[in-house]
Amino acid sequence: MSIRQQAAPPRPLTVGDVVAAHSRDLGEWTVAQIVRLDADSQTAAVLELDWSGPEPSSVADLGDVAPLRLTHHSWNGALSFCNQEWVLPRSHKLVGSMPLLHDEPANCWASGWRLGEQLARQRRWDGGIHEDPSAPWKAEYTGETVNEFLSRPTAPRSEVAHLTIRDIDSLDCAQLVRRFPGVTWLHLHGRLGLLSAAGELNRLASLRGIRIIDLFGMTGEDRLRPQCVPELESLNLLSIPADYASAMRRTWRPEIPAGTYVSVLRARKPEWVRENRNNPLRDWDGREQISATIYKRAVTQYKAARKAILLEFDEQPADGRSARVEEIGRAFGEAFNRLDHRSGFIETVEREELFAALDHIVNEAESLHGPGLEEARDSLISGVESVRDW
Repeated sequence: MSIRQQAAPPRPLTVGDVVAAHSRDLGEWTVAQIVRLDADSQTAAVLELDWSGPEPSSVADLGDVAPLRLTHHSWNGALSFCNQEWVLPRSHKLVGSMPLLHDEPANCWASGWRLGEQLARQRRWDGGIHEDPSAPWKAEYTGETVNEFLSRPTAPRSEVAHLTIRDIDSLDCAQLVRRFPGVTWLHLHGRLGLLSAAGELNRLASLRGIRIIDLFGMTGEDRLRPQCVPELESLNLLSIPADYASAMRRTWRPEIPAGTYVSVLRARKPEWVRENRNNPLRDWDGREQISATIYKRAVTQYKAARKAILLEFDEQPADGRSARVEEIGRAFGEAFNRLDHRSGFIETVEREELFAALDHIVNEAESLHGPGLEEARDSLISGVESVRDW
């Protein structure tokens, strides 16, 4: 586990505590109350309050405060109330305690404390503004578009604080830091991509949160260092090199009591990366409801379907191809019926991923034989749909 089981939050919190944080969305401070603490899930039920203003020093500065009720967009008066990881971020502070303003459990879960976002949206809605304003301090790119941007001699985008880059095949962190020197929240999501010069991320001195998923090439020497990024309060790593994962855990676990949430999951060996580069089901490896045995059997079935489809286009005559491909689809659907019957692991996300995996096979066939395989694609899906129970 990323955080060892504990009996109490690493930064002291008790039921009834009021925490304060500065909100960029509001341009002011805002507050929330801790309603419940759950040691089993290591979560805190956090109730946002309808208040903002200058930095409070105690609950007396809040006056007569009430819970925040949401009526914007599709909300129907529900409280802004959610379970959060119970590591209180280092930028948040306790201002005292008060009697509970609500005493029921929270029924939703969220990752990352974002106090003030909902209050800002509610106030805009109450003022007749139903669209979120533009946020020049946020930017999102694909790996391809950001690399094209980084290759041009343009001025740094110093105003960007929240940066998200998806579908990364390769990315040079040294160039990234030069172009986006003011980043405080960084999300990098790869496709088993290569992250080079990752140690340069230590130059983002104002970094508060980082998430890296499915990226490789980093070593233990590239780890983020607390003395370089002293404001870091959220570290999320998923499917990254094993030695980098170990170094990050070792470096940042001592910072949890100071307010850094640490989650490092699915550390991968180099051989895993080689074996799974062309495996669209690779994200199932280590997923909570999917056992190692089910994962291996699922990959075996995917590989069998891939082999059969590619062989069909390599060696078989076009006459009768739709019927043969439909039969491959039926075999695929039935195989996953049997797997799902044992553990019931196929939910909405997994179902979509299975169809995406079939799409991946046909795309691969088109790359080898040229476009125009839509009929085969439809036949494959029709075969699955005719038998699937998931």
